[in-house]
Amino acid sequence: MKYKVVKKQQNSSKCIVCGLQNDLGLKASFYELENGELAAMFKPMDEHQSYPGRMHGGVSSAILDEVIGRAILIKDESMWGVTTELVLKYKKPVPLNEELKVVGRITRDTKRLFEGTGEIILKNGDVAVTAEGKYIKMSLEKITDSEFDKGEWGVFHSEDDPDEIELGY
Repeated sequence: MKYKVVKKQQNSSKCIVCGLQNDLGLKASFYELENGELAAMFKPMDEHQSYPGRMHGGVSSAILDEVIGRAILIKDESMWGVTTELVLKYKKPVPLNEELKVVGRITRDTKRLFEGTGEIILKNGDVAVTAEGKYIKMSLEKITDSEFDKGEWGVFHSEDDPDEIELGY
């Protein structure tokens, strides 16, 4: 099913998942969808390999953690998710050098905590990895001593940004 992109979320410069200036990072882009879910798109490179031609399971964990943790920004742009628990199930190998989609959503939301689920979706629509996570809500000031400067964090549009995203799960 196809969903309209409502908004593109911010990227950083150095984050391992969304950092656009991190040579070894995933450079993932995150899109808020009309159905209330968050979708990420990225293309893992050879540097993200475990077995030949396969993405490392730790990279799967990182992208799923990020997409579920960021899903809270759809409801409250001042809150961030700090992971307390993340459980993954690996169902299929994840290939390298192929555009992948990751989708996440909030399944439970309280004043201090939230829970969510997510999936890595292969090009053919199959679900390769699933995750369930628990997060504490925190403001950025409580997470880091540093502030993002203007070059560190922002929405960076490109001609590749989709108007809608098809999720085949």
